[in-house]
Amino acid sequence: MRAQFVLSEIGVGLRRNLTMTIAVVVSVALSLALFGGSLLMRDQVNNMKGYWYDKVNVSIFLCNKADAESVAKCAKGAVTAQQKKDIEADLKKLDVVQTVSYESADEAFKHYKEQFGSSPMAGSITPDQMQESFRVKLKDPEKFAVVATAFAGRDGVQSVQDQKGILENLFGLLNGMNMAAILVMLVMLIVALMLIVNTVRVSAFSRRRETGIMRLVGASSFYIQAPFIMEAAFAGLMGGVAAAGFLVVGRYFMIDHGLDLAHKLNLINFIGWDAVLAKLPLVLAASVLMPALAAFFALRKYLKV
Repeated sequence: MRAQFVLSEIGVGLRRNLTMTIAVVVSVALSLALFGGSLLMRDQVNNMKGYWYDKVNVSIFLCNKADAESVAKCAKGAVTAQQKKDIEADLKKLDVVQTVSYESADEAFKHYKEQFGSSPMAGSITPDQMQESFRVKLKDPEKFAVVATAFAGRDGVQSVQDQKGILENLFGLLNGMNMAAILVMLVMLIVALMLIVNTVRVSAFSRRRETGIMRLVGASSFYIQAPFIMEAAFAGLMGGVAAAGFLVVGRYFMIDHGLDLAHKLNLINFIGWDAVLAKLPLVLAASVLMPALAAFFALRKYLKV
């Protein structure tokens, strides 16, 4: 009988404040969708870091004849055969180095043609203008400074470049976008909480006569508060279900179908469905607990029961 009463009161409250309930559902859905999206973005960035950092190389570019005339570091002339042997031998001695591979000027020119053959400048580039290089695979991509310190000012070395630095700019941009999403999520979350509190207070005010009678007959505080808390929790749960739907549809549409980013951007290792499904229970739990706690604290002050 008590359970039936509580459920009936929930239905009455939701119908009386239908407009505000819809606003609560929408705001909770948007804020939690952004919350789940930011968690997935963080997983995506970490996944990309793990994937790309494992493929990062340090490139040691060697001086050629053209560099000897225009680059101060190559003022002593193009790299010699003995210097190349010494550089390769010293690289292999370093504990942080996993593998060392040599790329000749002809190989560099071939790779350039494959990647930029349609460029207007491609026709003006000749093999002798390309630089020989050593491509160094590190055991730990964070140890670039060890190689840079040892070889940056060495005779025959034009420059030492770390591909990780290029990736850091990309990951910095992605992290910035993620922080922006979190900021918007926090704003939407505050709006949702304010709507929940106002909805609960309006509902409590419209039923103040009933709650007064319940106090007089000795009803407990929890028994009086339960319908209001469950109204907020139910509205939040509807918003949470909508947010979970947004995440599933977004993953399906953007990566698997629709935009089909998984095939168009096949160089990116996208997160799988397991990452998305792992976030759904958290989103649903937050959608129930957040409104319920907001309603509980609002009622403690408002009803004073």
